[in-house]
Amino acid sequence: MSALLAVNSLTRRFGGLVAVSAVTLDLHRGEVHAVIGTNGAGKSTLINMLSGEIAASEGRITLEGDDITTRAQSRRAREGVGRSYQRTTIFPEFTVHENCRLSAQAAAPRPWAIWQASSRCAASNAAADEALSAAGLEADAHRIAGTLSHGAKRQLEVAMCLATRPRVLLLDEPLAGMGAEETERMLALLTRLKTSHAILLVEHDMDAVFRIADRITVMVNGTVIATGDPASIRNNADVRTAYLGEED
Repeated sequence: MSALLAVNSLTRRFGGLVAVSAVTLDLHRGEVHAVIGTNGAGKSTLINMLSGEIAASEGRITLEGDDITTRAQSRRAREGVGRSYQRTTIFPEFTVHENCRLSAQAAAPRPWAIWQASSRCAASNAAADEALSAAGLEADAHRIAGTLSHGAKRQLEVAMCLATRPRVLLLDEPLAGMGAEETERMLALLTRLKTSHAILLVEHDMDAVFRIADRITVMVNGTVIATGDPASIRNNADVRTAYLGEED
């Protein structure tokens, strides 16, 4: 199966520091591809390059064969690359539905419709409704977002991303700070979403990663040291030495 998003020899330099070095990986619809590594391994820099937040120094990114390496973040978002962040990024004073509607509106602005209130845009409202349903937040649609639990706020971030109707989801530590019950809800959500999306998951919760991931890429000091299914990564000697601190 051809990759939905493909990355070839992606590199990012900050002066003399090579934060990401010649990373190659691909994302497929129907698959959760986790990227793991200790702090400073280059995971967030990688996800920032994929989303277009920072430019690559070298390498190539393609979306269904179309080269998007130099495209702006806003254009990538409109073309189907959605992302979430390590820190919660919602509008806490707005309702849950309004958060999703604003995301949908940003993905498909209608500057010519100056006679219509944006809150009445049928397309944006429909996208918001679909996103909340997919994320399991329909019952909370009219709640003020700031009153949600931490886990529900993280679900809302995913819903806001879904409201832009992405094909690729780049999720940066979506389980951070969650308790066991909230983690279970998020993992169930990711399992549902992977049937129609390609998902890149950056996460520190190793128990969750080995449960949810179909493939895992391990990074150390900006380079990939291993890629494979969870069983092969768990048994990889280089991974145990570099990431888990174990030696044979």
